[in-house]
Order: sequence, then C-alpha cells, then structure tokens
Amino acid sequence: MACKPLGLAVPPSRGTQLNGGGHMRRVASIALLCVFGAAAGAAPQDAARFHGGVDIVALNVVVTDGRGKLISGLSSRDFAVLEDGIPQDIACFAGTPVPVDLALLLDTSASMTDKIATVQKAAVGFTEVVRPGDRISVVDVKESVRVVHPLDENVAGARAAIRSMVPRGSTSLYNGLYMTLKEMMKQRRSAGDVRRQALVVLSDGDDTSSLIGFDDVMDLAKQSGIGIYTITLQTPLPVQSDALVDTESRTAIEFAMKALAQETGARAFFPAKIEELAGVYGTIAGELATQYSVGYVSKNPQPAGAYRRVTVRIERPEARARTRAGYIATPPAPIARR
Repeated sequence: MACKPLGLAVPPSRGTQLNGGGHMRRVASIALLCVFGAAAGAAPQDAARFHGGVDIVALNVVVTDGRGKLISGLSSRDFAVLEDGIPQDIACFAGTPVPVDLALLLDTSASMTDKIATVQKAAVGFTEVVRPGDRISVVDVKESVRVVHPLDENVAGARAAIRSMVPRGSTSLYNGLYMTLKEMMKQRRSAGDVRRQALVVLSDGDDTSSLIGFDDVMDLAKQSGIGIYTITLQTPLPVQSDALVDTESRTAIEFAMKALAQETGARAFFPAKIEELAGVYGTIAGELATQYSVGYVSKNPQPAGAYRRVTVRIERPEARARTRAGYIATPPAPIARR
C-alpha cells in the first residue's frame, strides 16, 4: 500500500523538503517519491508522487489503547496533528509496514562480561524483525566505537557480527549514540528513497569514557528525528563506600535514556533480569511493525532554526498516540540549476 497524498496543495516556488525521519531534509527534484508509507516490495509505479516543491513533515506514530495494546487499522480521519498548538492538515498517510533502517548498538564493555552470552542471544533473536527490504547495522561500544556490521540487508552477517563481540574496557555510550546518529543521518541523505529509521541501544550502566556529553546527543537526536529505543539493564549496585555516588550515577543515566526515548517518540526499558531481554526486543519489534506514517505541510510562521513542538491526537476513546516531541525547522535549500 502506497502513502496516499490527501488533497495536498503544492506551492510552485519552494524547495522540496521531506522530513522523512525527523528533521527537514532537502530533496532537489521535481518529482518526489512519497515512500515513507509504501509497503516493502511495492512496485514504483504504485507509489504516490508529489509534483513540484513541497515541505513535508513526516511522523512515525505508535497508537495504543488504555492498556498499552497496539492499535492497527486506523485511517487518516482518526488522526489530528498540531504544531505549536496549531492544527495541521494531514497531507500524506499510511498504516502499512514500510522499509526500515535499523541500527543495533550494544555496550560490550568489561561490565558486560557475565551477561554477554545472553545479550548476544537476545540481540540475534531481535534480528528476526528484519524483513525483505529492511536494512540493519551493528555497532560495538566500549572505550571505542566500531561499526562491526555496516548498514545492509545481510541479516546473517549482522548475526555473525553480534556473536563475534568480546567484552572489555570502559563504556563510551554517548560517543556511540552520537556517532551512530550521525551515520544514520548521512545514510538518509544519500539514500534514493525515504526510509523509516530506528536505533536500539543496550547498556548496563553509566557512561565512563565519552568525550561527547548528553546534551550534545540530545541536540542531535532532535535534529535527526530518529526513534531511539533504549534498554538499560538493572544490575545490582556493588557493595562499597561510595554506593551513594553509584546510585546518583544510575539515576542520571536512567534520566538520560528516558529523555532520549521520549523526545524521539520511542520507549525506554529497564529490565531487572537479563532474561527479560527477549520480551523487550519483541515489544520493540511489534512497534516498528505497526507504526503509522503521517505527513503534513507546516502552517507555522515561526522562522527556520526554531524548535517546533508536535502533538498527535487520536479521535477515538482511550486511544493514545506517541511520536517524536518536535523538530528543528531548517531553511529551504536552493535548488541546483543546470
């Protein structure tokens, strides 16, 4: 099923923008393929196209009921979008699965030594969510950050990379998040289509060796709009004299992981037992498979560079929507002329 444009009026003289994963992305072409709502494997001629220049803000939206159960089968009429409190007209909508670029970031520092076998098993199981047309990358985080499997459709290669990880050293979690977001944004700019993107990060505690701070990661997350699902293993605190310091450190990292997930429309998980990992990955997989794609042309008169807060409401009793909290508007890029 292709993403359906819903009575979109196209301004004739503006540079084309598409906010496919979160921030305003420039596409300098006359015809823009609206693929963020196209099902994987759909024929190109079946996908809707926008002709002319248009600024599209695209949202990935998860809808649940009062018990947290995912709701599928909704139509555009069930959605209301507001930007800085101003109602917006939905221009493009789809409720079918779309191709996903997934980055799996794993903390493999020395503190993970006694957990690595279970972590690897759960992560390998999570790769089963990758469907034909999806792509996956695997990032190894310890004192350094290394892409052990580049973004592609080779799931077997991703699984082999996960199994090859060896725990040692310290944790540069923020470095890993920052570098992975940067790479995903780069991949999106170079892609010939618009794909949904998500990052899943697993760690067991505080950052101990990053040069990048949390604020830098949060600023980049707001720009990227990539959904960041965070998983923080709740390991027992060591019995030592500075246990209070450890408690404060854990509180800080939990706050950071919750904030990143909330800002980007994802979720934060804090499993008390490592055996719960498979269920957590299953929950994330379910969300990625049932997200709605909603696009609108902003009516906001605020200048470029300002942060714009986004709210999505569902016009059904007890239905709740979750999406990224907002985006940073960027100025139109000049269209190259030949």
